[in-house]
Amino acid sequence: MKIEVWSDFACPFCYIGKHRLEAALEQFAHRDQVEVVFKSFELDPRAPQTVEHDVHHMLAAKYGMTRDKAIAMNKNLTDQAKEVGLTFNMDSMKLTNTFDAHRLTHYAAEEGKRDDAINELFRAYFTDSLLLGDHNTLADLAQKAGLDRTATLTMLAGNDYAEDVRADEEEAQQLGVTGVPFFVIDRKYAVSGAQPTEVFLKTLETLWQETQPLKIIGNDGDAGICQDGSCSVN
Repeated sequence: MKIEVWSDFACPFCYIGKHRLEAALEQFAHRDQVEVVFKSFELDPRAPQTVEHDVHHMLAAKYGMTRDKAIAMNKNLTDQAKEVGLTFNMDSMKLTNTFDAHRLTHYAAEEGKRDDAINELFRAYFTDSLLLGDHNTLADLAQKAGLDRTATLTMLAGNDYAEDVRADEEEAQQLGVTGVPFFVIDRKYAVSGAQPTEVFLKTLETLWQETQPLKIIGNDGDAGICQDGSCSVN
């Protein structure tokens, strides 16, 4: 079973949804037969590297609400994150462009460190309030994930893996993805948003049952004999 996850490091629901999916997988009896692949998606491809205003201002401006309302909404997000064991520091969060962070994940995947890099990037943005648009910051996080810091800086200085990021985003567009997180399971089921752990688990179990071969009860398999209410073919 393959789960493809489109997400962005600037998306709080992506971080929460990731942990809810992981909690579901821990309860799923066939976890060892599930492959999870993270795909790139930018909520704001035009975002600058540094942003002067904070996340409360951004939210208020985007949805036409008061700053107090935006603060209350972010407080609710912080509480949801806490329920899955995450710490969000919304007041000090540094808004930025995430394109290079996504390039880093593709580089990390090639080096066998994708999951470690993704965890470091999410934690850096939401918990540690680091600037993900800064190459030195990304190199430090890459080193924490087990990658070579100098090699990471060299990669970031060029345009490596840019096409991989764009390919993920184009694929998302073809699938009709308009928001993240977006989970696609075996290209048969799609789960949109940071759904409760129970929803992920039920979806996994349903799809698993659908893919299993039919179990036959009450037929010993002897060809040409009619018994147990059925006739086998000779």
